[in-house]
Amino acid sequence: MDKINELSKRQKNEERILIANALDKVRFANESNRFQYRSFLDLSEQLKIELSFKLRGIGNYELNGGYEDAERKMLLIYPKQHLENIKDIDSYKKERYDIVIGILRVDLPKELYGKYEHRTYLGAIMKMGIERKKIGDILVRDDGADIIICRDVEVYLKRNLKDLTRFQKAKVEIVSINKIKYVKKEKDNYRINVKSMRLDCIVAELARCSRNEANKFIEQERVFVNFKEELVTSKKIEENTYITIRGKGRFKVLKIVGTTKSGRLTVLVEK
Repeated sequence: MDKINELSKRQKNEERILIANALDKVRFANESNRFQYRSFLDLSEQLKIELSFKLRGIGNYELNGGYEDAERKMLLIYPKQHLENIKDIDSYKKERYDIVIGILRVDLPKELYGKYEHRTYLGAIMKMGIERKKIGDILVRDDGADIIICRDVEVYLKRNLKDLTRFQKAKVEIVSINKIKYVKKEKDNYRINVKSMRLDCIVAELARCSRNEANKFIEQERVFVNFKEELVTSKKIEENTYITIRGKGRFKVLKIVGTTKSGRLTVLVEK
């Protein structure tokens, strides 16, 4: 209980609302014996909910974005009693997330191959008045995109996307999540040597720049630690920490694997 109280004191108002909403859904799922879900969460929101649930011993939930490497994910809450009595839990869960997660597939005409980017699709959907939380990852291909969506907006999106000039010649359809077109990305693991685990030292190595340039990245609000903007250059980075540098990529500091003869730390990083 002390850990929960300490966490609550550190949370901002929007974080408290996020956690309270998630806990309400857990409570309702268990009391009513009905499946519950919350629309797509970004990575920062996912971490906050996972920490809060872990402290409270809540395990009857799943974060699912429709495919293995999804960044934006839904919070799916299964009635505790169901999970305790169902033999084929995987099939039960699949049936539930098929109900709430779908794909808006856009196939472009040949003359538009390779011309549309992630922001092209997201911008078009935002102009239609759809909330960002209703949209998951957007998997862009040269010939179109698979847009992962909440099923409660799929009919509206399919009907109205083709009214936009840029998509009038495109084929737009709704497909089930198990038909997703996705090529798994290879992750690159490598080692860096740093003087210390300070944020500016780590950023300099990840971005292959000087400490002064790394500090500028941080001051320019281009650096995020565990998906939250970080302005403290001296912040100590722990193992298993995500660092995003706008324009340079997203990295995960996995662990300290040793020390060089000159006393620098050798750190294993995933990009």
